[in-house]
Amino acid sequence: MAAFPWHARSRNYVSESEVCKLESVPLDFGDYHPLKPITVTESKTKKMNRKGSTSSTSSSSSSSVMDPLSSVLDGTDPLSLFAAAADPVTPTAAMDSTRKKRDKDDSSAVGSDFEPWSSKRGEILARYTTTEKLSINLYMGSEKAKPTTTGSAVSEKVRTRLEELDDLEEGSQKELLNLTQQDYMNRIEELNQSLKDAWSSDQKVKALKIVIQCSKLLSDTTVIQFYPSKFVLITDILDTFGKLVYERILSMCVDNRVSLPDNFSPESVNDTAKETCLNWFFKIASIRELIPRFYVEAAILKCNKFLSKTGISECLPRLTSMIRGTGDPLVAVYARAYLCRVGMEVAPQLKESLNKNFFDFLLTFKQIHGDTVQNQLVVQGVEIPLYLTLYSPAIDWILQCIAYRAPEVLLTEMMERCKKLGNNALLLNSVMSAFRAEFIAARSMDFIGMIKECDESGFPKHLLFRSLGLNLALADPPENDRLQILNEAWKVITKLKNPQDYINCAEVWVEYTCRHFTKREVNTVLADVIKHMTPDRAFEDAYPQLQSIIQKVITYIYDFSLLFSVEKFLPCLDMFQKESVRVEVCKCIMESFINALTLEDEKRMLAALINGFIKMVSFGRDFEQQLSFYVEARSMFCNLEPVLVQLIHSVNQLAMETRKVMKGNHSRKTAAFVRACVAFCFITIPSLSSIFTRLNLYLHSGQVALANQCLSQADAFFKAAVSLVPEVPKMISVDGKMRPSDAFLLEFLCNFFSTLLVVPDHPEQGVLFLVRGLLNVIQDYTWEDNSDDKVRIYTNVLHLLSAMTQEAYIYHVDKVDSNDTLYGGDSKFLAEINKLCETVIAQILDHLKTLGKEETLKRQSQLALCFFNTILAHGDLRNNKLNQLSVNLWNLAQKHGFADTKTMVKTLEYIKRQSKQPEMSHFTELAHRLPLQSRT
Repeated sequence: MAAFPWHARSRNYVSESEVCKLESVPLDFGDYHPLKPITVTESKTKKMNRKGSTSSTSSSSSSSVMDPLSSVLDGTDPLSLFAAAADPVTPTAAMDSTRKKRDKDDSSAVGSDFEPWSSKRGEILARYTTTEKLSINLYMGSEKAKPTTTGSAVSEKVRTRLEELDDLEEGSQKELLNLTQQDYMNRIEELNQSLKDAWSSDQKVKALKIVIQCSKLLSDTTVIQFYPSKFVLITDILDTFGKLVYERILSMCVDNRVSLPDNFSPESVNDTAKETCLNWFFKIASIRELIPRFYVEAAILKCNKFLSKTGISECLPRLTSMIRGTGDPLVAVYARAYLCRVGMEVAPQLKESLNKNFFDFLLTFKQIHGDTVQNQLVVQGVEIPLYLTLYSPAIDWILQCIAYRAPEVLLTEMMERCKKLGNNALLLNSVMSAFRAEFIAARSMDFIGMIKECDESGFPKHLLFRSLGLNLALADPPENDRLQILNEAWKVITKLKNPQDYINCAEVWVEYTCRHFTKREVNTVLADVIKHMTPDRAFEDAYPQLQSIIQKVITYIYDFSLLFSVEKFLPCLDMFQKESVRVEVCKCIMESFINALTLEDEKRMLAALINGFIKMVSFGRDFEQQLSFYVEARSMFCNLEPVLVQLIHSVNQLAMETRKVMKGNHSRKTAAFVRACVAFCFITIPSLSSIFTRLNLYLHSGQVALANQCLSQADAFFKAAVSLVPEVPKMISVDGKMRPSDAFLLEFLCNFFSTLLVVPDHPEQGVLFLVRGLLNVIQDYTWEDNSDDKVRIYTNVLHLLSAMTQEAYIYHVDKVDSNDTLYGGDSKFLAEINKLCETVIAQILDHLKTLGKEETLKRQSQLALCFFNTILAHGDLRNNKLNQLSVNLWNLAQKHGFADTKTMVKTLEYIKRQSKQPEMSHFTELAHRLPLQSRT
């Protein structure tokens, strides 16, 4: 191969820098300024409100049976008027159809963030128990002759249905007495199974009979404290019945083995299925007693989908009105809860009906304190506090349904209604449990005011503060209110005499204190806990709550030294006197600090903490003492690699600070000191395991040594780096994954070349000894077959060698003479550089030839253009051979149709612009010799 001698073009870096500067052009903004507020002119148009019809038309559809109570009230009762007044329609509430549709879509489905009823079932059954004896009335069927109905006005079909219902309700009954709670639950489960068996054996009337029997049990409150659990058990049977009926009718809609889609319309339901569905509603409408009629119809509410698109929306208000006929407030509120439960399953978008349901409850809420209820409680020996807790599951569920994805304005409305009812504690507690924690936290002071003024009526205020605290554990109140909130809550909590009541509240508010306050406030709260729980060894009955308190403290105070500076933390641990619990708590503390880390994670965490400490230690101007500290730290933490890396960086920084103090003019003492710093780094780096960490630290430390005029030490660092390159593996671990190392090596070598420009030659080592050594290493290194990084490195070497031929280098190290000063443009020195350039060019051209195969032509095109740009930027194209080489590379880049046309067009435009400069006129001829070929 013919040699291509390198002729680097002479560079005037100062003038080039001036040319490259952006031209300053004064701008006239006029009235515009980016920070000037934008003025918006609003164009108002008058909108005509279309008044909707206020009259209602009654449908004669047989799917909707009018309830006697509803027909008497005719929709003009006070409750309906009140509910209507609660949701006034104003012009400001009007929205365009697009937004209405969007809002409807958002609320039409119940998401995973809605806590289902099934998650509450177990808690209710466990909480509401009784030791009293229970009873069940079972209806065994009728053996008497069925009454006949005369008159042609009554059809045979209707007469048959009435006779069946008479049989259901007037049959002989069997009363099971003296049942324990477990016996009662077993009997209910037997009824549930009997229902399934009757249905599977096609005894649909018997199945309905069982459901009616069970529904009647919900009107019985003789053992009132068991009522919530009874509700759970009975509604399980109702749910089963509703599902069986719906699936039965759905199976009748199968046409040609194709079932209905989930979002079917009533038009796609066949007449047989509709007739069966209507038959079920007729049977249920004929049930005489209100409670079973309501519950059974609610259970099959979903079946309205088979009859009418508006069936469910029409039935929900009617069922809501039916509940008004229930005299017992406890029975009524659970009926409302069941209606909300069914409503959320089949039509969650009909929030208005759910809201009306709750507003009805509010209007009848004062019944709780009426004579009828009070007399009933006296007979059963139930105190009012216990009685009020029976309402919690039902009210909590109703409010959860109402508050689900509800706007914040609904909470404001609820708060106003609570105030009108005298801030009833039971109701207020349910409101705080139902709405989003963010809404509650934002109104914390308002709720505290309501709590202070509320009518406890057997529902203690500390439970209200507990509910508020649970919300504040999930969301932050306004910053200015936080201390006052804590003070108001703790005034109530600390006055509690019952240790169990106290610890249940304190457990919640400890988290709030840790979350928002310092160790001083946490210490005060822990002291109060110890004060309340130590007398009479009350802590023995509160280990779960105390353990929860410790867990919350260590969650928020994760600094080990800060935690044990909390004076009352260790005395708090002393209350765990049961050995197994004490061990569990200590284990919890240890796990919080170890944080379930692996060995490597632990080392990394500890190293980060130690490094933070090392960075904070300063001995001021006593640099020798500072270096002694680093030496001692190295001996102590020699097994933690991140700490050693930090120490090397810190010592290098210490050397540079010394240089800064001396303004680059070292005395004998400071020169010896910086050499000691350099020696520290040189003997520490080899102990590191990461090869790229070592390479980069050798380079960095060599730069520091060079800056401090420690030339022989700098050479030692750079030699060490050169000798380490062959050890770089083909694959390295990066963030736990194995990656090729070529890209990392290329990046390091480019940085290394930039430093080698200013490193002066050693007088005993020959010209460019470091560059030659590095080139030998690169040549011998085994590169990946599909990698072009070796050529990219060689092009960067050409950049370095071209910069070395300049009379004055582009940058220097202060008080260090680089080769431009040492050699002064000596011809022998330049000749050596040119020889190296010829060798490098030959290597590049050889590699380009190896890429002549079809599968590597694209890489050949890219590298040819890259090499062309190198010659264009750094070569003297007045040399004919170099000029011809550049033209050949240009043509090679386009030869096989893989050239980046946009890049080549821009390159040619650059050449033409440069040719207009006086010293670059030879570019004109070059531009004519560089054709642009279209891709074929």
